[in-house]
Amino acid sequence: MKHFFNRRENIVTEALDGLLLTSRPGMLARLDSYPDIKVILRADWDKSKVAVISGGGAGHEPSHAGFVGRGMLTAAVSGEIFASPSVDAVLTGIRAVTGPKGCLLVVKNYTGDRLNFGLAAERARAEGFKVEMVIVADDIALPDLPQPRGVAGTLFIHKIAGFLAERGDSVEDVAASAAAAADEIVSLGVSLSTCSIPGQVQEQRLGADEGELGLGIHGEPGVERFELQEAGKIVRIMAERLAAALPGAGDYALLINNLGAVPPLEMGLIAHDVLASSLADRVKLLIGPSPMMTALNMNGFSLSLIKIDAERETALAHPVDLRAWTPPVPRHGLNVLPVPEAPIRNSIAVASHDPLTEELVTGICQHLISLETELNHLDARAGDGDTGSTVAAGAQSVLAKVKSLPLADTAETLAAIGRILATSMGGSSGVLLSIFFTAAAKEMTETGTLPTALLAGLDRMTFYGGARPGDRTMVDALDPALRALAARGLSDAARSARAGANATMEMTRANAGRASYVGARDLAGVADPGAVATAAAFETAAKLIDGRVAEGKALFGAD
Repeated sequence: MKHFFNRRENIVTEALDGLLLTSRPGMLARLDSYPDIKVILRADWDKSKVAVISGGGAGHEPSHAGFVGRGMLTAAVSGEIFASPSVDAVLTGIRAVTGPKGCLLVVKNYTGDRLNFGLAAERARAEGFKVEMVIVADDIALPDLPQPRGVAGTLFIHKIAGFLAERGDSVEDVAASAAAAADEIVSLGVSLSTCSIPGQVQEQRLGADEGELGLGIHGEPGVERFELQEAGKIVRIMAERLAAALPGAGDYALLINNLGAVPPLEMGLIAHDVLASSLADRVKLLIGPSPMMTALNMNGFSLSLIKIDAERETALAHPVDLRAWTPPVPRHGLNVLPVPEAPIRNSIAVASHDPLTEELVTGICQHLISLETELNHLDARAGDGDTGSTVAAGAQSVLAKVKSLPLADTAETLAAIGRILATSMGGSSGVLLSIFFTAAAKEMTETGTLPTALLAGLDRMTFYGGARPGDRTMVDALDPALRALAARGLSDAARSARAGANATMEMTRANAGRASYVGARDLAGVADPGAVATAAAFETAAKLIDGRVAEGKALFGAD
């Protein structure tokens, strides 16, 4: 596993300084005791209230320093990765933030943390500080274990104790409430991988199709392994075990915690499955999903529940002045709104007849279909060899529906062709031509002039597609053709389209489409198939209009 770091021994201090540098100015500070003693504390702290201190090994970010701020922790004491901070470090933190009202230490139930925080508490008491300590042991993975581990449920205690301390409660009351809350938390984790510590070889104890249930937050093995299966089934197993361990009836707050490496997409799916599980009816408040107490880059998540009453609910929901805490939301159902109806003008128009338009549409489609092999051959020289088939598919779909088109209304005909190509003509060319005809249809309803409308369609197509003349695409034929059509008529448009298509044979660099990946040697002398198809369409239209000057003038303008 690869990691971003400079020197292994500096990872934690540099990361903590990064947190300070990216926090709001005046919010956080650290003691000048680096590197041995790493204490992050509130920069605005005045010691007039009970201080709430927590900490432990690094590697659980944003815990613990990320929760330092008004309404949660007063200070966080950090050790190295997965290593408890020293007694001196904890004692230094106590001295830095504890005033006459005392402090509460919130400790996860690991031997190193209990001993180091415990001895620091005793030494602080000997110095005259009022110190209380609450131990969180919320992990239910090993139900018969007399000393359960403290995991992500600890965050509930950070929030509840921080609220009570901010409110001005005494240290004895804060400690009593925190201890009572800690007794009513249950947590369980699951992972599909072990974590990787920077600078160390990763232990690969899980097979490719294995997961682990009931693991801790330091990479230690889980209680049991399972065969990789659907997320919903994994969640159901966790929900059943958590439900059996809940401390009684009543409402609960649920924290969905990302252990470090689960993508947001999957965390959303996990939240969905949890809220469809047997736990859902017990949940009143939801926190997450978000990374709150991680295990470096472990590909797993944990679920934590705490029984709530009015005061705990208020404490959990009260706003805080820090970034890492995810405000809880009440459990609620999906809010589904009806799909808006399409405007009438965008619905399928009523069929109508116009001999000239039908002849033009039919003739152009038939000719493009006949060019399928030729266009595929051209595309095979510079692309994937399917332009002819793509163009033919679109033309066949339009041809099949020509009798149902609103041919007497040019704007509606353009719009209908745009809709047909959007669904029947594959690849980017289908979308581009659909944009072209759709935008042209809108302009046609406003100006009533076909050349102007088609130029508007070209403008939108090139805006979204990004191609311009000279980029070796259909635009090299379409752009000069439409400008000639607007200025001089259809015959000149057809000649300009063919000249534009022929010019692509001299273009040895494509700036759009698959041909942009092809070298100059393979492009030289090969016309762009989209430009050739465009020229063929204009030539067919010009041939059909020849001899029908009056009708052509009415549709396309002067010729």
